[in-house]
Amino acid sequence: MSTRLEARNITKRFGGLEALRGVSVTAQDEILGLIGPNGAGKTTLFNIICGFLRPTSGAVIFEDRAIHTKRTHEITQSGIARTFQIVKPFSDLTVLDNVLAGLGCHIYATPRVFAEQYSTRTTIEPAREILAFTDLTKWADTLAGNLPIGLQRKLEIARALATQPRLLLLDEPAAGLTSGEADELAVLVRKLRAQGKTIIVIEHNMAFAMNLCQRIVVLAQGEIIAQGTPAQVQTDERVINAYLGH
Repeated sequence: MSTRLEARNITKRFGGLEALRGVSVTAQDEILGLIGPNGAGKTTLFNIICGFLRPTSGAVIFEDRAIHTKRTHEITQSGIARTFQIVKPFSDLTVLDNVLAGLGCHIYATPRVFAEQYSTRTTIEPAREILAFTDLTKWADTLAGNLPIGLQRKLEIARALATQPRLLLLDEPAAGLTSGEADELAVLVRKLRAQGKTIIVIEHNMAFAMNLCQRIVVLAQGEIIAQGTPAQVQTDERVINAYLGH
């Protein structure tokens, strides 16, 4: 089944600051990279897609339905999940319990949340399958706050996967990782793509992004300045100038 997201002519203003200006991005059945200097508007775009922010103008269409006026839990339930630039595990819960928390996302906004147990055979088994897929099984009973950063980033992805997304938004997943950890993460992201998920990655690690992503969109000062294959954007003069400050 094909998964398609369209951000159509998105503009976002914060008072007198225009963080995004007429940005249109499409992602479908691919690993799409979203890169650009600090302050380019990348995370603002993610926040609009996920419902944390409303666009000043424009629309977000996911699988032919407008979602930019929906609440965050509704967007999650529609099949979109994300991770964060600053990892945010439930530090006092185990790794397994963090994934179980993701599995419960579809009942949190309903009265069922007060009656249903979160730890049952029907939830434990899929949670352990996700831990196995993300190579976190051996840390299942470890408190999430005690994990090193590389494993916390994997846990962020595992918890997002528990919501059963078709579109996964990864906000700087390689930040703070060693080259070996980044390579392991790239393998995991490719496995997710092989499962049929569409993935959008914000990344400042250019080697990671260029080796992982099939297509790249470059933002600078709230506008798209280039897009294409990694090879195309690396040689684009506008991209070089944006990063070097010319």
